[in-house]
Amino acid sequence: MVYCYILFSKALNKFYIGHTSENLDERLRKHLSNHKGFTSKTKDWEIVFFEEFSSKSDAYKRELEIKKWKSAVKIKKLIETATE
Repeated sequence: MVYCYILFSKALNKFYIGHTSENLDERLRKHLSNHKGFTSKTKDWEIVFFEEFSSKSDAYKRELEIKKWKSAVKIKKLIETATE
């Protein structure tokens, strides 16, 4: 299984969109570890949304679709509708 996921940091008030074929908990652990990159700025990331895909290319396409929105409002609406 491959996932497209969204992380949120309260400290930064920012979203991070990615995709992975790893277990989501393991992927989050890597985001929270010491590394270089956008998610290294804070250690309060949490998974707020994910979708499952059967192929990496489909998950990546979805990641790019969400990133193209460039809208926190649209991302929040996606998260809200998924939790209803």
